[in-house]
Amino acid sequence: MATKIVLVTGANSGIGYETAKVFLQSSNRYHVYLGSRSVEKGIEALEKIRAGCPNATNTVELLQIDLGSDESIQEAFGGPGRLDVLINNAGGGFDGDFLQGKISLRECFNKAYDLNVSGTNVVTWTFIPLLLKSAEPRLIFLAGLSQMTQAAEAYFPTPPQPAGWPKKIDFETIGYRCSKTAMSMLMLDWNHKLKEDGVKVFSVSPGFCATGLGGLGEDLMTAMGAGHPSEGGQRLIAVAEGKRDADAGKIVDKVGLLPW
Repeated sequence: MATKIVLVTGANSGIGYETAKVFLQSSNRYHVYLGSRSVEKGIEALEKIRAGCPNATNTVELLQIDLGSDESIQEAFGGPGRLDVLINNAGGGFDGDFLQGKISLRECFNKAYDLNVSGTNVVTWTFIPLLLKSAEPRLIFLAGLSQMTQAAEAYFPTPPQPAGWPKKIDFETIGYRCSKTAMSMLMLDWNHKLKEDGVKVFSVSPGFCATGLGGLGEDLMTAMGAGHPSEGGQRLIAVAEGKRDADAGKIVDKVGLLPW
């Protein structure tokens, strides 16, 4: 079996790091590009992942890539010769900063869209030529907390709110969630664009994982019921290895599909 080349963006921590680790430990053959905006944090993650997987026969190397910089993305494109799997993991939420008065509401939304939507789309657009060199190309977006429902009791994570203004909301994610919903539109569009090229495109929900998203502590998220980020990594490698190919072009959950 030929070695498959995988790029995981935002892989210096959280779900991205655990995803890179899952590929590194796989019995299948992979070379993993650990994407990181910060070179310093990327080096730390690289050393940590290698130390934690001393018996791994697969390989991993750092790829510096900043989704906020077209120049950085273009420079990163010159690293891999081809890609078999592109996992658009890098992203962030800024709702916590808004609640703490650090940024304005407009900045909260604009920063989320610039990173999670615009940056992700530029990365995808730039790296498509490398994916098209693969015999089995797969393009994966992380869905996040983006599913939509009209059932108030199921509107996670904000509980029902009493009448009156202002509302007291201790845990806000709406800027992040709106941007992740927009990312699902990106998935649909790329699935349409690449169908004749044989690229299988997915949005994958990693589940509610304790990553410290938006400045929240991992302990707080764990107390809210979040699982370990490695659970997200296991879902992602399952899709990358073809176990959910029948669901290409859809938002994939652990055992089924998420509602639109």
